[in-house]
Amino acid sequence: MSFIDNLMQKYNSSAKITCKKCNFEETIGNLEQHDYICSNCGNYYRLDARARIKLVTDRNSFKELDKGLISKDFLEFPNYQEKLEKTRHDTNEDDAVVCGTCFIADNECALFVMNSKFIMASMGSVVGEKITRLFEYATEHQLPVVGFTASGGARMQEGVISLMQMAKVSGAVKQHSNAGLLYITVLTDPTTGGVTASFAMQGDIILAEPKALVGFAGRRVVEQTTKSKLPDNFQKAEFLLEHGFIDAIVPRPEMRDVLAELLMMHQGGAKA
Repeated sequence: MSFIDNLMQKYNSSAKITCKKCNFEETIGNLEQHDYICSNCGNYYRLDARARIKLVTDRNSFKELDKGLISKDFLEFPNYQEKLEKTRHDTNEDDAVVCGTCFIADNECALFVMNSKFIMASMGSVVGEKITRLFEYATEHQLPVVGFTASGGARMQEGVISLMQMAKVSGAVKQHSNAGLLYITVLTDPTTGGVTASFAMQGDIILAEPKALVGFAGRRVVEQTTKSKLPDNFQKAEFLLEHGFIDAIVPRPEMRDVLAELLMMHQGGAKA
């Protein structure tokens, strides 16, 4: 169940929600009808994995893989176990990524969607394991992969184990590529840290939502390191497009159609 679905269940579709950018109030039902984009200022609300899946996949076509994997507190990091349990309860998810297979306008693919509402979609052992398994499944079954990234980076509570996921997932991406299969990444706000430094930027085609924050180190760190003033739109999707890091910026209402067209082109036609 998505974040918006939870709101609608707790209240109703006529309940109002306030945009954090412009303070505009609108009903939850109206927000859903507009793909979770503010009707007043065009601000993109951050989506959890289930809401994203509902927006882009054919109805009832998503089949989840590897549900039930949960992170372990390897380092006995202070309060980490309690944070995991609370976040699982609050989000009704096992960890920060949902993986499976689906159809997008009758085009079959493997899909992973990262969930910024789960510890800012930080990349821990489970995130790396689930995405790796998805690429291995896609390679075995000759499927393209579509991935929606959103992350604050590696999960510090898991130390070097979290950093290892960069290499592990990248290896699975390479095997998938060696099999001649397509990988499309969609960068959403925010995609940062080790996720950006690995599988988020390894797609054959890299798309992004408008104004999504995408980068590795934070703006302040980059300015201090380079001793230079950065442009106002630094690390925004538009800046990345201008400098050739991504292939296109796709508005959310058009994302499903664009993905469907790309999948169809690379598969030689839609699958029934």
